Amino acid sequence: MSSYVLVGETTSFAQSRQRFEETVSWLVGTQAGGLSHAVLEQRLEVAGRELLRQLPQDHLDLRGVREERLASVVGEDAVRRTHAERGHERALSTVFGQVDVTRIAYRAKGTDRRFPADAVLNLPTGLHSHGLRRLAAVEAVRGSFEQVAAAIERCCGVAVGKRQVQALAATAAADVDAFYATRRGVRCPRGDVLVLSADAKGIVMRPDALREQTRKTAASASRKLATRLSRGEKLGRKRMAEVVAVYHCTPVPRTPADVIAMPGADRGGRRAGPKAVGKWLHASVTDDAATVIAAMFDQAHRADPRGDRPWVVLVDGNSHQIELINKQARARDRPVTIVVDFVHVLEYLWKAAWCFHAEGDRAVETWVAQQAELILAGRAHRVAGAIQRKITAAGLDPDRRKGADACVAYLLNKSRYLRYHQALAAGWPIATGVIEGACRHLIKDRMDITGARWGLLGAEAVLKLRALISNGDFDAYWTYHLDKERQRVHADRYLDGVIPA
Repeated sequence: MSSYVLVGETTSFAQSRQRFEETVSWLVGTQAGGLSHAVLEQRLEVAGRELLRQLPQDHLDLRGVREERLASVVGEDAVRRTHAERGHERALSTVFGQVDVTRIAYRAKGTDRRFPADAVLNLPTGLHSHGLRRLAAVEAVRGSFEQVAAAIERCCGVAVGKRQVQALAATAAADVDAFYATRRGVRCPRGDVLVLSADAKGIVMRPDALREQTRKTAASASRKLATRLSRGEKLGRKRMAEVVAVYHCTPVPRTPADVIAMPGADRGGRRAGPKAVGKWLHASVTDDAATVIAAMFDQAHRADPRGDRPWVVLVDGNSHQIELINKQARARDRPVTIVVDFVHVLEYLWKAAWCFHAEGDRAVETWVAQQAELILAGRAHRVAGAIQRKITAAGLDPDRRKGADACVAYLLNKSRYLRYHQALAAGWPIATGVIEGACRHLIKDRMDITGARWGLLGAEAVLKLRALISNGDFDAYWTYHLDKERQRVHADRYLDGVIPA
């Protein structure tokens, strides 16, 4: 007698065995022997998928037969449910196809039912299994929700709608913030510097997902063309997502000559900057900048709980971000050194340069390099003064001098954050390449695909999942998420969280 035959039960897995034997018989037969390998693959894919679906179905049927009736089940409402009803079914869409789960329901008069077997299986509240939800989460960070639905159908033979994919991704991302709040960060080694960085990038949103002021601006804007947006007309249709990064690096002391070289000079022998290690990314389009920057400081604390490493904050010069960073540092009594991205300074120098040089003038490169070298040496005020005097001497009209004026104002306003000579001597990074790369990866590469118009639910889910996967934490997170789902969906529905065995 088969080991699958139990006392008082019918033979289990009979249908699975039958499907397997039918497939083997077909493969042995002459019809399969005359097929090309491509057709053989197609036929076996269909037959194999159905066999894989039948296996969990037979297993669930066996569990339904084996389920023992409990004397009573006590819900979180303290009501004892003593009446048991066998044969209650629910559908579950899995990565193998749809199966039915049969179990015992427990109820009392005037109360809803409880299903202890659902808790043992950790079944989700909806139709789709956790396996499908995981697949939707992984695929949702790669392409559009339509593409995800198509990929799931190709892979599993399960039809899932676009809105369902979005909802599954949102559910999958529900515990990301809680996960990181309890997770020990990558510790910053002794001797390294801990680097924090923040930036923001706009995401094109549907009108209902815009912030109030942006929505009003978009509603009042006039369009040049009736059938498409012209240049600059997306400005009233974006919502800013805040992106932050925390990482550490081994200091590499450098000189200005390692960063900037005069035109025609030998570039050999220049020291490369410090390399980012242990990157942690986080982004949100629903939380405000203050909340996201607070999360950045939380992660930095997890990386350096004793606060005995130097903390350097790299920004692009946004005054609001700098204000929030300083506020967090004061509230936590955590000294930080804010450094404005040197590449942004170079952009302002180039704007000033074109005020004094004709287009195509090769002397412009030498002038920019000279000013940049002075700024790297800690002489931003001197450069600002020299540009101001050059404006006066040249007698430039207001329109012609705009770029130079902007450069002077930037250098003076941000001078306290342009102490590059100190940062270079300490071996710290002075550019925001990590956070700008994060903005491209988390937002532009996925959120800015052609024709994309985002709602808050989908945008936030994709941002969190992309950051999670980039951090290399998805597998650990998924285990945590399943535990949280068990607690929410099942354990909380029983008195004292106790699920009958």
